Amino acid sequence: MIIDTLENASNYFNINPCFKGAFEFIKGHSDLEKAAAGPVGTFENLTAFVATFQSVSKETGLSKFECHDKNIDIQYCIKGKENFGWKPRQKCVIPNGDYNPEKDVRFFSDTPDLFFELAKGQFVIFFPEDVHAPMIGAGEIKKLVIKIKI
Repeated sequence: MIIDTLENASNYFNINPCFKGAFEFIKGHSDLEKAAAGPVGTFENLTAFVATFQSVSKETGLSKFECHDKNIDIQYCIKGKENFGWKPRQKCVIPNGDYNPEKDVRFFSDTPDLFFELAKGQFVIFFPEDVHAPMIGAGEIKKLVIKIKI
């Protein structure tokens, strides 16, 4: 997992060949606050969509303690403050259902090792080894999610 601000995004371009395009996409869309929820682009193994939602309690958020096998997530905070739970996948031992290959998601019932908050202009990169519980907080949150196929 990587947490940082958009200003430092170039530090991560060499980790994955798609990261440069993903962050250039974010920087090139200064109107994201006005963007409607839904898909905003597909290019170079990347799918980008805007999500707007009312945040949920920690307990509700933990019911979606998830990870992905075939995608890296870049989640960029456009508006609001979003809290996440996180734990390394190798420490998760309580599966919550079967892997869904269509949605590339698997859930766990484990307790996160830590919680952190993203505010406007910050991003988090979740790799397949990062189990995360999104959408926790108070109030409306708007974010851009970029899925990178691996």
